[in-house]
Amino acid sequence: MATLTTGALFVFLLIAVALVLFVTEPVPIDVTAIGIMVSLMILEPWTGVTPSDGIAGFSNPATITILAMMVLSEGVRRTGLIQRLQETVAEYTGGDVHRQLGATIGIVGPLSALINNTAAVAVLVPMVNDLAHDNGTSPSKLLLPLSYASMLGGMLTLIGTSTNLIASSLSAEYLGHPFSMFEFTALGAVVFVVGSAYLLTVGYWLAPSHVTPRSERSTATEEEYLTELVVRQHSPAVGLSLRDALEEVDFEAEVTQLIRDDRYVTAPPLSTTIRSGDVYTIRLTEDALQALLEIEGIDLVPSVTTETELDSLAPEQTLVGIVLTAGSDLIGETVESANFTETYQARVLAVRRGGEITHERLTELTLRPGDVLLIESDPETVDRFANDPNVIVAGDLALQQFRRSKLPIAVGTVLGVVGLAAVGVVPIVVSALAGVATMLAAGVVKPAEAYEAVQWDVIFLLAGVIPLGDALAETGGADVLGALVVSSADVLPAIGVLGLFYLLTALMTNVVSNQASVVLLVPVAVDVASRLGVNAFAFVLAVTFAASTAFMTPVGYQTNLFVYGPGQYEFRDFVRVGGPLQLLLAVVTTVGIVFFWGL
Repeated sequence: MATLTTGALFVFLLIAVALVLFVTEPVPIDVTAIGIMVSLMILEPWTGVTPSDGIAGFSNPATITILAMMVLSEGVRRTGLIQRLQETVAEYTGGDVHRQLGATIGIVGPLSALINNTAAVAVLVPMVNDLAHDNGTSPSKLLLPLSYASMLGGMLTLIGTSTNLIASSLSAEYLGHPFSMFEFTALGAVVFVVGSAYLLTVGYWLAPSHVTPRSERSTATEEEYLTELVVRQHSPAVGLSLRDALEEVDFEAEVTQLIRDDRYVTAPPLSTTIRSGDVYTIRLTEDALQALLEIEGIDLVPSVTTETELDSLAPEQTLVGIVLTAGSDLIGETVESANFTETYQARVLAVRRGGEITHERLTELTLRPGDVLLIESDPETVDRFANDPNVIVAGDLALQQFRRSKLPIAVGTVLGVVGLAAVGVVPIVVSALAGVATMLAAGVVKPAEAYEAVQWDVIFLLAGVIPLGDALAETGGADVLGALVVSSADVLPAIGVLGLFYLLTALMTNVVSNQASVVLLVPVAVDVASRLGVNAFAFVLAVTFAASTAFMTPVGYQTNLFVYGPGQYEFRDFVRVGGPLQLLLAVVTTVGIVFFWGL
């Protein structure tokens, strides 16, 4: 049994603290990662991490490659390729939900092999959402498979996910064996086919239908939002009961909360008499909200900054929903502190958070990943939101001006990046950076857009956690964990230990960052394999595949967060649909690794 050194103990304590912070997110995960990096350097006498070692994550080839791929993905999106694809797909699928599902999986899988799967989902969510709405399908039936299929497609090539690139860097460091472009494509194809078959059958049956398509809303309930309204002194509603007031307006609304004289009343009785100054939280549809704007003496609280009444929706204004991404600067802010009116030239009218009904003041509601904000804005603002990495526009992107003439250059550049790396002419980091330079020089993407396209929280997360894996190995912590896992070999064959390692990684990556899971567990995997006298590369691959299969929670993978709001999913939806898929792929991947690489 390996001895637990003082340095290893410090590293384990840091890992424990990091896991708690990653799961609970009292601060953004990139802030936690930087804190880990700083702590490792401060504790250098015990961790062995010097300042140069601590900041090495910023120059790691995986970090630079991921940054470059984000810019390349943005270049492809700027050409309008995705919108052209939507038109073609709609002609093929029509109203057949099985064709829509098959097309969704068939597009996002190969696309996620060529560009980062997170970027692929980010650009495809509006397309799939509109495809479903326009053809009478619940978007909830397509968006979760979109996220899952992107994870499966990301395992087809080295550049499909940031996880693969990090794992390749670690494999080179510990085994002298980096991944080639198509190192695990054969197994990735098997996993993709099996996973796709599941999504088209069992997954389709288990997926919910929370969102009603727009084409059916004439006979069904629309998507509902929460908003707050304040009753002014001159409002004709003053003196009426809630029941009478609701009967006078030409729409349905549910009053969920009353705030009067600093007292909060949940679900106030319909007999309640309306007074001047009352603040009501109500649940209603987009159409009802727009009608509400036209009622005299009623103001919406989320966007009220003065006592002046809000005007009704101006002719040039539009209502649009935006979804907050996991790395958004708005996460942790409130509607009030984000100062939407000045910062974004838009007014927040309402908020939707999955199926959850909150009883907080909406102005004080802390924003989370996946929240949908209904905003009033003009077309130029919508176009700006479409280019903003902090949000996803959950609607039509037709207003955006695409550089369609640059499409051949963008596609050719991406294929060149993949091709040069695949044949080994240059390392992937070199070809990716060359691709970025080409797109910038050709005007496919502008410098400012390139900077905006980079998810800086992901970059800082990688840079922060990479030294943690090195410290785990240097202090002997990996040896300790390895000894614990090796002890299972007393009752399990080598393939059983491999499967156990896959499951442990999958469970961890469902609650913490997939990048962090890889960094922490690859050193342990190498140590376990050496102790068992088996193929260490097989164990590294098990960690790599498992870290990219966070199917069971919305926070396990960024693509899940992208679809969480638009699909109005609940936590249990991910467990119900993703749980069986997680177990199925644990078996398929473990057996596949043994078949292709042996133990």
